[in-house]
Amino acid sequence: MTDFAAFAYPWIKAGHIVSFVAWMAGMFYLPRLFVYHAERAKPGSELDQTFQVMELKLMKLIMGPAMISTWVFGLVLISFGVVDWSQPWPWIKAVAVLAMTGMQGWLSKRRKDFAAGSNSRSGRQFRIANEVPTVLLLVIVVAVVVRPF
Repeated sequence: MTDFAAFAYPWIKAGHIVSFVAWMAGMFYLPRLFVYHAERAKPGSELDQTFQVMELKLMKLIMGPAMISTWVFGLVLISFGVVDWSQPWPWIKAVAVLAMTGMQGWLSKRRKDFAAGSNSRSGRQFRIANEVPTVLLLVIVVAVVVRPF
């Protein structure tokens, strides 16, 4: 590792962790907003409009940038050559991160359904969806920290 890389590595790692924490905060909160939106707001009502503003800002101002910066910092860390791809843990993490990215895409589509007044999912379905990021978080953290495989 060059002197610059040795200096930059902990800063990039810190940026990756902070970005991931922000991304996860949004991944936990947005489905919960959808629960209340589905259960309490009639399409076109003032409450519906309030939820739509909250959901849009959460996606565009927090979740989107946090997801992108998580990916960028993570790819930069990989470029330092510190990941041993012959072990299972980075592959498990990679699959879980791809699944988390897919989950964000699914949530984005659900937000657009609410905005169009065409949500067809119940609060219960969003409660179940709210568990997906938790499971993925556990997989990612255990894969990286414990490396059980």
